[in-house]
Amino acid sequence: SPSWSGLNTNRKMRADGDDSLYPIAVLIDELRNEDVQLRLNSIKKLSTIALALGVERTRTELLPFLTDTIYDEDEVLLALAEQLGNFTMLVGGPEYVHCLLPPLESLATVEETVVRDKAVESLRKISQEHSPVDLEVHFEPLVKRLASGDWFTSRTSACGLFSVCYPRVSSTVKAEIRQHFRTLCSDDTPMVRRAAASKLGEFAKVLELDYVKSDIISLFTALASDEQDSVRLLAVEACVSIATLLPQEDLETLVMPTLRQAAEDKSWRVRYMVADKFSELQKAVGPEITKNDLVPAFQNLLKDCEAEVRAAAANKVKEFCENLPEDNREQIIMTHILPCVKELVSDTNQHVKSALASVIMGLSTILGKDNTIEHLLPLFLAQLKDECPEVRLNIISNLDCVNEVIGIRQLSQSLLPAIVELAEDAKWRVRLAIIEYMPLLAGQLGVEFFDEKLNTLCMAWLIDHVYAIREAATCNLMKLVEKFGADWAQNTIVPKVLGMANDPNYLHRMTTLFCINALSDVCGRDITTKQMLPVVLKMSEDQVANVRFNVAKSLQKIGPVLEKITLQNQVKPVLDKLATDKDMDVKYFAHEALSGECLPYEYS
Repeated sequence: SPSWSGLNTNRKMRADGDDSLYPIAVLIDELRNEDVQLRLNSIKKLSTIALALGVERTRTELLPFLTDTIYDEDEVLLALAEQLGNFTMLVGGPEYVHCLLPPLESLATVEETVVRDKAVESLRKISQEHSPVDLEVHFEPLVKRLASGDWFTSRTSACGLFSVCYPRVSSTVKAEIRQHFRTLCSDDTPMVRRAAASKLGEFAKVLELDYVKSDIISLFTALASDEQDSVRLLAVEACVSIATLLPQEDLETLVMPTLRQAAEDKSWRVRYMVADKFSELQKAVGPEITKNDLVPAFQNLLKDCEAEVRAAAANKVKEFCENLPEDNREQIIMTHILPCVKELVSDTNQHVKSALASVIMGLSTILGKDNTIEHLLPLFLAQLKDECPEVRLNIISNLDCVNEVIGIRQLSQSLLPAIVELAEDAKWRVRLAIIEYMPLLAGQLGVEFFDEKLNTLCMAWLIDHVYAIREAATCNLMKLVEKFGADWAQNTIVPKVLGMANDPNYLHRMTTLFCINALSDVCGRDITTKQMLPVVLKMSEDQVANVRFNVAKSLQKIGPVLEKITLQNQVKPVLDKLATDKDMDVKYFAHEALSGECLPYEYS
């Protein structure tokens, strides 16, 4: 490249005797290397090259070279597109920021979507650094070129740039930008119409209200009726932004016919998008339209023939009910929403039931105690017995909502079988999830119920065949002790944990040590010294080396809890003995413990 000839190679830099520039020359040479990884490394250090060259040579030599050699691997181009977004000061500041446009324009037209998107992101970023004059002289012509490019790739990129330059240009240029956007909304290529639909809401936000009514609404209506469902569903997303911009009196005539049509679209993907954006749409259109139009639409989505749509709508049940106008919220829920919810509890699709179970408990705080006991409680109980573990788990994980309203006792008899089944589920991730909710359950059910019904489960997890479960069970015990106190631990947990020290399975004996590590802090010095320490010291003679080196690690962990005299008289002799063990790992961890924080230097 002629523009590159001015950049010194490493040989010339050496000849000039400027060794400090030699590493830069290497980076420059790597920009042209056949090895993709070397080119990528050099691109990632582009700012270093630019700093060394200075702002003038970066503008006149480096940027033209990068523009001319834009054909490369996608990974290299992606890194280049990202780097150029942070280059303003390296080319001399905002006054020269337009120099970055040529390479970014080329990047915005390449075939790979992620590269184009990154180039557009960088262009949006540097557009803010253009003065209004430079924006019209340099940036806006770039947007026009992209918008009228032969390839659909450049036209899709243009869609993301209209909104960033529109507010800062003259009225003549604004009219041109609006015309370009209109043209792209009816482009022959679906990918371009998709890009325009995805930016419609963003563009609407920077337009004057008159143009929103005259231009955007007609474009919105056209895109929402497009032959491609991928375009129609993006128009639904734009609907939220457009509805928030219009006065309430215009919504019914300008937006609602299109929204009603989208909620009943023949493509499930479009209906899914309506369901997914329902809470946002509800806030945008306000209480009156919600009452008259969105309630029946929501009912239909909850009864949709496609499970994906029902699941998306079920996910919004709590939010939708919360946002209903307070004066007749309860009546709308009881009359229109609850009958649909009752049907979904026994839906044939487990994803629908699971989505509902994750939010249904929240209705209790909206409907109050009497309605919860009479109408919601039977639904909760049915879901606690559902064959799908995720449904039962989602109900249990949201118990705090219903506990606030009616107390958990109402559910406790049905909770127990559900908890036990989840605790023994064949999938270890399900068992793990219920362990994580155990401290929450314990706090809500109280110590007596816990000791009577759930204590045995918690101990059983300690000998699970999956390590992740044993680890989580250990952490669970610590949280339970934090909740119920050291006295409870001394009477209930500690004896059972220490009993495992004699288990024939060495993995269970190691679990004893892990539990002691976790419990020593929360149980305090007295229990640790009198009950736990003797067991740890005895286990130093275990036949299995893994147990012995874990003893050394445990002594290091519990050391800070113990008194110095205990460390000197009881712990140090055992560690000294382990430090001469025949097993290398045992020796290593014993030495670690002896030189660690738990044993002051004079003891070690």
